[in-house]
Amino acid sequence: MRFLTHFFFRMLLTLAACVFGLQARAALEIQVTGGAASRIPVALIPFQAAPGSPAPELTGIIGQDLLRSGLISLVGTAGSQRPYEPAQIDYGVWRGKGADAIVIGQVIGQPGGRFEVRFRLMDAVRQTQLTGLSFNVGPDQWRAAAHKIADIIYEKLTGIPGVFSTRIAYVQKRGAQFELRVADADGQNWQTVVRSRESIISPAFSPDGQRMAYVSFEDRKPIIYVQSLRDGSRRTLAAFKGSNSAPAWSPDGRRLAVTLTRDAGSQIYLINADGSGVSRLIRSGAIDTEAVWSPDGQWIYFTSDRGGSPQIYRVSPGGGGVKRITFSGGYSVSPDISPDGKYLAYIRRDEGRFRVVLHELATGQERVLTDTAHDESPSFAPNGQLLLYATLVNGRGVLGTVSLDGRTRARLSEPGTDAREPVWGP
Repeated sequence: MRFLTHFFFRMLLTLAACVFGLQARAALEIQVTGGAASRIPVALIPFQAAPGSPAPELTGIIGQDLLRSGLISLVGTAGSQRPYEPAQIDYGVWRGKGADAIVIGQVIGQPGGRFEVRFRLMDAVRQTQLTGLSFNVGPDQWRAAAHKIADIIYEKLTGIPGVFSTRIAYVQKRGAQFELRVADADGQNWQTVVRSRESIISPAFSPDGQRMAYVSFEDRKPIIYVQSLRDGSRRTLAAFKGSNSAPAWSPDGRRLAVTLTRDAGSQIYLINADGSGVSRLIRSGAIDTEAVWSPDGQWIYFTSDRGGSPQIYRVSPGGGGVKRITFSGGYSVSPDISPDGKYLAYIRRDEGRFRVVLHELATGQERVLTDTAHDESPSFAPNGQLLLYATLVNGRGVLGTVSLDGRTRARLSEPGTDAREPVWGP
């Protein structure tokens, strides 16, 4: 793949689709390789089901969330008793299966077609309750309830906030139509933000999660728009002559870094969130693009070919000296910074394969996280423990997640789809 084509994939590629916008029937493929001893073994016992309730689906969603995290493993429950109250638990049985924790629950019918969902997280060693929750849900709230339960379990066991109730965005193409969609973190329960017969690329959540910046070709040229996720209203952010691409919000949501060609070649500019105050960040004869802010707002990381091949660099939002960050490999693009500012994720080409790489900023140590060959667009989860990315499988784009140790990968798949441009929301 030539440098220019891949370097501008956010602006030029028309690949887009909806692997993370599948309905509940789609199969979530989770691959775990090695490191089982480092995962917390949990017995997730199927919830006792009230008549007409989707309790099995609720339990399944919780299990998929926990498995996808990379920090929790599930102990088999087939052929075992199914307690739903603490007094019913035979702790010896579950300790014998290797469980450190036990999740029990039940779904109770309520008037008006609603249900009460109860769950408890039990310590299998100390035989005590770690946490529990009871709440009412309506017919359209099952997925949200399951994600909330998974978040509570994950945080109680790991001390790290869960991300299962957060959202992702992606672009889907079906036939000749493109759709920018927002979905749950597992790709389900999607909603269309904008639909067009022309390409839509580079979605970016605002820090408060209420707005989406993206690039649309609907006027036959790349223009950056900002759209409200609450009421659907939108406005033009950048429609200068030439190309307007790669929007990236500042941590405070007051400014964006964008790539424009209005004065010269592709260069990075800063622009206020209302479209005013456009200023050029760097002046160079190189291609500078794909800006991303550090969480503290002190740095902007970006891709540039100023050294002869595309690599990741860093500069202050106030300008000044530019520092090169990546040195391994001759082709490094698409940076993203972890929420704690410790890691850089990017795409590196090795022997013709484009893969996700994790770079520790303090030490420069690196780890290749994926084993595919056409990866794109890595994006950190809000808790910094997973990466969302796009790749190709059998010639079609799919989206997946990978843990920071590379040992747990999840992928959604559906025949006839082609997905690109994933980003994880706050």
